[in-house]
Amino acid sequence: MLEMPYSAAVEGRNRLYDLNILAVDQFQIPMISVGNLTLGGTGKSPMTAWLVNLFLQKNVKPGLISRGYKKEKNKTNDEHTNDEHKEMRWRFPDVPHLQNTSRAQAVRQLLKHEHHEHIDVIILDDAFQHRQIRRDIDIVLLDATAPFGFEHIFPRGTLRESVSQLRRADIVVLTRSDLIDEQSRQAIKRRVLSINPTAVWSEAVHRPTSLVSQIVSQKSAVSQKLLSGESIETIRGLSALAFCGIGNPPAFRHTLETCGVRVEKLIVYPDHYSYTDGDVAELRQTAQTFGTDLILCTMKDLVKLTAPDARQQPIQAVAAEIQFSVGEETVCETLFSKLNLN
Repeated sequence: MLEMPYSAAVEGRNRLYDLNILAVDQFQIPMISVGNLTLGGTGKSPMTAWLVNLFLQKNVKPGLISRGYKKEKNKTNDEHTNDEHKEMRWRFPDVPHLQNTSRAQAVRQLLKHEHHEHIDVIILDDAFQHRQIRRDIDIVLLDATAPFGFEHIFPRGTLRESVSQLRRADIVVLTRSDLIDEQSRQAIKRRVLSINPTAVWSEAVHRPTSLVSQIVSQKSAVSQKLLSGESIETIRGLSALAFCGIGNPPAFRHTLETCGVRVEKLIVYPDHYSYTDGDVAELRQTAQTFGTDLILCTMKDLVKLTAPDARQQPIQAVAAEIQFSVGEETVCETLFSKLNLN
């Protein structure tokens, strides 16, 4: 019953933006939104990382803006960040990244940053429904396993808004496209293009790239660093206790299985979960009980764990990246032409 009033409110709000009744902030810098139609994980962080890498390779300087859902206070300073911010800071330490429930305010802060003159484009993370800021490109991700949110808006389904809002998308990316067959992929594509014939269609997979480990800083037993570089092939044939606090836990299990890992048990925590020392101790005990070779999680989980004791079994994350299987060249051409970054 709650679906109908929620849907009416969302559609009414969208209508007010479509009619230019609600105000929209405009900034004199190219803007990209990365978002989705559904609740849960569709791969926004890997997609954002792909964009950042693309721009850096082309000598285009990006800045990142996100809402900062479930931010927590850093134990060593007064900074409040969440898992996405911590992961992006590890991946791209020199890329400015601000979090604020008011994305417009975050943009203003970013443009006042001492290095703002070096920012050529701003990426708005998880912002398809955030229409208060004008953007040049909307990228919408659809998870291949549930692209249309079971056809119902929350709470009956997982849609944030109706599928018809795909008409606002410039680029649609079908993520985890390897989890369905070609006939299903084509059916999703036909439906999307029937709603928005001008959208750029593309397909992508999540490709595991390496293992990331925590190491304790020599200067302080409290601080920690992340170390990447171990080949993903080193875990093939091994057993693991896996855990995650993300929007799509089955996808994480699938990722591990594609790496050749025997997942003895997958422990699922709520999305954006804040781990305690007690949680970590319990995970280690469970791994001992099952006698697993590894304890594995996602990058979003690893960045929120406290520094390990060197005598303990390490907890490692599987780093994954977006890899396009269809439409990458067209996506790149669209990005640089629409943003005037050529």
